[in-house]
Amino acid sequence: MHMDTADILKKVRQIEIQTGKLVEETFAGQYLSAFKGQGIEFSEVREYTPGDDIRSIDWNVTARSGVPYVKKFNEERELTLMIACDVSASQRFGSADKFKQEAAAELAALFAFCALKNSDKVGLLLFSDQVELFVPPKKGKKHILRLIRELVAFEPKGTGTDLALALNTLNKLLKRQGILIFISDFLADPHPFAAPLRLAAKKFDFIPVLIQDKLERALPKLHACISLRDPESGGEKYVSLADPHLHRVLGWQRQAWQEQLQDLFRPLKISAIEIDPAQPTADPVIAFFRQRARKEHL
Repeated sequence: MHMDTADILKKVRQIEIQTGKLVEETFAGQYLSAFKGQGIEFSEVREYTPGDDIRSIDWNVTARSGVPYVKKFNEERELTLMIACDVSASQRFGSADKFKQEAAAELAALFAFCALKNSDKVGLLLFSDQVELFVPPKKGKKHILRLIRELVAFEPKGTGTDLALALNTLNKLLKRQGILIFISDFLADPHPFAAPLRLAAKKFDFIPVLIQDKLERALPKLHACISLRDPESGGEKYVSLADPHLHRVLGWQRQAWQEQLQDLFRPLKISAIEIDPAQPTADPVIAFFRQRARKEHL
């Protein structure tokens, strides 16, 4: 999907305007609630006042002064948001008016502008069957716009998908805990990436985003023959959409894949955000934030 400079700038500006408005009106506060700080840091000591938690008494200062003192702590609010995005050939597909790659860019921008609003750092990893691009986490609007530009216009060298490589790279490169938004269609055998995913889920607040077109979920039942081409392998074959056996096999394959993915996510208490490129990108994110808020209050 080649774009000239004018088209790239226009698309980045469009995403900036749409996303900025959503963040201001809906998402900034929900992002803040959903993603807490990574710990607490010591601030100062002050005299004890009735109602203070006695567990916070600083006994050394109290002993020296003869007056009860308590330690005061502040939440360490600054977070690091890392966005990992699949840019393999299967992302340049869409049966409606938007490719999966475009929906991924919109969703990544939504999270990135939320992070900008809350003064968090944002980084980016683009991957196919190789690591295509790594941008270390930084703050600032100029940095965020650069990330969106990469998401919109990057031309990958690879065509395949290696989820294990992407996860292993992130596990090694990122020393500090943070939020990891991992965007892919996940259309791969889950077994090779299971171990690095488990490690990433322990190390980060790991949020998988499944972007899938409706035709990847089910083919229409029509009296027609079509050519199916795998964009990653280049393999091609003709099929009849009226063939009931085809639909049964595809249904079994999809169910088996879904069960394997859920068997991987469930023990780690991971909830995926599911995106349909034909639908508004923001709606599943709103649902995700609400789900996180309910869990916080349980």
